[in-house]
Order: sequence, then C-alpha cells, then structure tokens
Amino acid sequence: MPELSTLFVFALASLALAVTPGPDMLLVASRSASQGRAAGFASLAGIQTGLFCHALAAALGLSQLFLAVPIAYDALRYAGAAYLLFLAWQAFRSGEATARPTNSAPRHSAGRMFRQGLLTNLLNPKVALFVLALFPQFLRPEAGSVTLQILVLATVLNVIGLAVNGLVILAASRMALRLSGRGRFRRFSQAFLGVVFAGLALRLVLDERR
Repeated sequence: MPELSTLFVFALASLALAVTPGPDMLLVASRSASQGRAAGFASLAGIQTGLFCHALAAALGLSQLFLAVPIAYDALRYAGAAYLLFLAWQAFRSGEATARPTNSAPRHSAGRMFRQGLLTNLLNPKVALFVLALFPQFLRPEAGSVTLQILVLATVLNVIGLAVNGLVILAASRMALRLSGRGRFRRFSQAFLGVVFAGLALRLVLDERR
C-alpha cells in the first residue's frame, strides 16, 4: 500500500486534474444536459471503469505496447475517433428526431450510457499514456505490490473525479430540467452533444503522441 503522505500528494494532484476542464468533464456535462442526471452518472461510471482497465493494463505491462509499437497506438486512436464520430452522428440524428412535433426527447438506458463511456475511455490510448506518465511517480516498490499500489491510486483518482464531475453533472442536469419544456433547448443540447463527440474525435486524430 502507498504511504499516507504519498496518497495525500497524489490526491492533491488528482484534485488539480479533476477541476481542470477536460474531455471527460465536457462529455459528462453535455450528456447530463441532453439526457439527464442518470445518463451523466452512467457515462461517468463507464469512463472511470475504463480508467481502472488502463491502470490494470499498466500494471501488467500491456500499456508499454503503445510506446514500443507506434502502429498499435495509431490503430487504437483511429478506432476511438471512428467510434466518437459514430456517437456524434447518433446525437445529431436524435436532435433531428426531437425537432419533430410527434417525437419526444430520446432516452437511452443507463447500461447503454455506461458502455459508451467505457468504450470512449478504452479506445483512447492517451489515457493509457497518462497513467504511464503519472502513476510511476507515486509508486514505491518497497511499499508492496506495485499492482495493488496502481489500483489504489486509480481508486483515489476516480473518487476525486466522482466528487468533482458529480457536481458538474448535478448542475448541468438541473439547468436542463429548468429548460426541459423548451423544444429548442432539447434540440440544442443534442446538437451540442454531437459537437462534443465530433470535437473529441478530431482531437484524438490530430493530437500527436507525447
């Protein structure tokens, strides 16, 4: 287990990362605004489960594959971008359906939102590189199992992320609830969600590996 002093410093670093607006925060906020609080929390649960998977892969040495084999990194990056573009197309199509008088705002199951959040995270190789860059700074081989230490750090990061993004989800869903009676807002929220997915896809394609 990591020492308490190590966990404290890591928690501070995690808080600084969590409060900095980024793709995850933007995604759960737009999801909550367009489809409600439950969808936002389900998406966040998927994203955080994906982080655990990346942490476990780092512990097993699988994430080193992206450093050793650049084509593996690019393949996953383009697969992730393609999936995000598919989600963007679905969001735009849902917005068009909402605009029709005979249709209400589309609702999706929490399981579907969870799977989308999970796949969005798993198909982003930058998350794997982030884990490889950040976590080793707080690992101490003499403190016991490195795998256990990595999973503990991932848990700390996720708990802090849940607290920060949970507030974002509640705020976004409350705003959406107040405006839910306006059809124009429903169309806008779906369109904005599509723009978020498309923007994340473009960012994933254009960003160079660091």
